[in-house]
Amino acid sequence: MRSFLYRLDVKGSPYLYVVPFFLIFASFGLFPLAYTGWVSLHEWNLLEDDHPWIGLANYTTLFTDSSFWNALRNTAQIWVLSTVPQLVAALFLANTLNQRLRAPTFWRLTALLPNITSVAAVALIFSQVFGKEYGLVNWVLGLFGAGHIDWQAGTASSQVAISVMIIWRWTGYNALIYLAAMQAVPRDLYQAAELDGASGFQQLTRITLPAIRPTVIFTVIVSTIGGMQVLAEPLLFGGSSTTGGSDRQFQTLGLYLYEAGFTRFDFGYAAAAAWAMFGVIVLAAIANYFLTSRLRRS
Repeated sequence: MRSFLYRLDVKGSPYLYVVPFFLIFASFGLFPLAYTGWVSLHEWNLLEDDHPWIGLANYTTLFTDSSFWNALRNTAQIWVLSTVPQLVAALFLANTLNQRLRAPTFWRLTALLPNITSVAAVALIFSQVFGKEYGLVNWVLGLFGAGHIDWQAGTASSQVAISVMIIWRWTGYNALIYLAAMQAVPRDLYQAAELDGASGFQQLTRITLPAIRPTVIFTVIVSTIGGMQVLAEPLLFGGSSTTGGSDRQFQTLGLYLYEAGFTRFDFGYAAAAAWAMFGVIVLAAIANYFLTSRLRRS
C-alpha cells in the first residue's frame, strides 16, 4: 500500500497542482471565449428578448465595414508609434539602472511608478498636457514660434499623443524586466570587454543584447498583445467618446468593439468584432514569434 501511495503521489500530485489553473482558465477564459463565438452567430440585441440565428452575417457585415478597417489601421499605427520607442527607451533605462548607482532600489521603484498609476489619471493629465489652448506641449511649441496644434483633431497628432501616454506608462515596467535579465549576465564578460577597450555602447550591443534576447522577444510579443487591445487611453483622451474623434481618427479595435456593444447594444456584432480582434492578435503574435525566433537563431 505504501508503495502504491508513493507512486500515486509522484505521478498524480503534479496534475493536482496544475488543476486549479485549468479550472480557472476554463471558467473565466475558455468558456467566455466560446460563448462569445456563439453570440457572434446570432442577432443579439440587449434590448430584445429574441436572438435569432444568422450564421456568419455579422462577420460579413464586419469585414465590409470601412470603420472596422479604419480601427484596425489606427490600432496598428498606434502600436508602432508606442511599442518601438517604448522598448528602445526601456532597454537604455535598464542599462542605466544596471550600473553602480547610489540608492538603486529608489531609482528602480521610481521607474515603476508610472505603471502603477491609474490609467484614468494618466489619460486625464495627458489630455491637459496636450490641450489645444492651455496645454503644456503647445505652450512649449509657442516658445519656439510654432502655432498651437489641435492634438485631438488630426490623425497623426492624436495618435502621437495617445502613444506618448502608453510609452510613459509602460517604459519603466519593461525596463525592470530587462534589468532582471541583465542581472543574470556574468560580470566577467563586461570586465573582459573593458580590458579590450570596449565602450559602454559596444558592451550593450555586443554582450547585453545577445544575452537577453529571449527576454526582448518576450516583451515584443507581450507588447504586441497589449497594443492590439488598447482601449482606455483613446477612450479617455477623446472625452469618453467611443468613436475616437469626430472623424474616427484615433478609434482603435477596442473602441470599435465598445461602441458596437455598449452604444448600439448590438452584442452579436460586438462579439464578431471581438473574435476578429482575437484573430488579429493571434496572427500578430505568431508573426512576432517567427520573426524574433529567426533573429535569435541567426
